[in-house]
Amino acid sequence: MAVRKAGGPVAGKIVAVTGGAQGIGREIARRLVDSGARVVLGDRNVEAARATAAELGRRTLALELDVTSTASFRGFLAAAEEAAGPLDVLVNNAGVMWVGPFDDEPDSATDAMLAVNLRGVIRGVRLAAPAMRQRGGGHIVTVASAAARLAPPGEATYAATKHGVLGYLTAVREELRGSGVAVTAVMPVVVDTKLAEGTDAGGAALLQPEDVAEAVASAIRRPRFEVTVPGYVGPLARAVALLPQRVRDAVHRRLVPDQVEAVRGSSARADYESRALGGAAGEEHDEH
Repeated sequence: MAVRKAGGPVAGKIVAVTGGAQGIGREIARRLVDSGARVVLGDRNVEAARATAAELGRRTLALELDVTSTASFRGFLAAAEEAAGPLDVLVNNAGVMWVGPFDDEPDSATDAMLAVNLRGVIRGVRLAAPAMRQRGGGHIVTVASAAARLAPPGEATYAATKHGVLGYLTAVREELRGSGVAVTAVMPVVVDTKLAEGTDAGGAALLQPEDVAEAVASAIRRPRFEVTVPGYVGPLARAVALLPQRVRDAVHRRLVPDQVEAVRGSSARADYESRALGGAAGEEHDEH
C-alpha cells in the first residue's frame, strides 16, 4: 500500500500522534478521527492512551511510546504500520516544560526537556522520514512553539529546545526537497493545558487545545512549513526582528509574558512538573 503524497483530504490518512493520551495530542487525534483519518496514539502512559482511543472510536489505536528511547520509538512505528498500514503522517507532539529562573532550573528538568522536546523530535523524524521518502510521500508535522521565535523569560531551556526543533526541521526540509515528504512546524502561543498551568498568556489570547488541533489538520490538508497560532504571530515576529534592538526589546517585553514573574511564589505547577519532569519523559505536549 503506497503512501499518498502530502496534502489533500484528511479522510483515509493513517496518522501517528506522539503524546496522544491527553491535552493537545488528544484533541489532534479527535480532530483527525472526526475528519476520517485512522489515528495511532503513542504515549508513555499507555493506559490513558487506551482510554482516549476507546473514547474516540474504532479508527483509533493506542500503543506505548517513550520518545526518549530509540528502541521504543522504532517499535511504536513498526507496530503502528503493522496494525494500520504505512504512515501518511507523523505528528510529533510529546513535550514537557519547566518554568522558573534559569539559574534555579534543576539538571533533571533540563535533561528531560532536551530529551523529550528536542531529541524526541529528532528521533521521530530520523526514524519515520526515510521510509516515507522511499515510498515517495508522507508528512511530518511537529507541534513546536511560538517560543521558537519569541522566547519568554522563565522558559529559557524550553525555548532553546523549540529553537532547536525549528532549526532542525529547516535543515531536514531542505534535505527532503523533491522527495514528496512534507515538513511542518506548528507554533502556538500559550495553550490552556496542564503544561502551561500557572503561566501567563502575555499579549495574546489564551488558546484552547482545539485551536492547535485545527491548525494541525489544516496543515495536513494544505502543507506549509511554518504555521503559527494565531496566524499573526509569525509575521509579527519577523517584523519585530527588523527593529533596532532597543525598540525590539520594548516590543518583546510588552507582548511576551514574563513567566518568572507569573510563577513567582506559586505552587500551581508543582504537580505537573513533578509528574512530567520527574520521570524524564513526557506524556503530553500542551503549551507552546
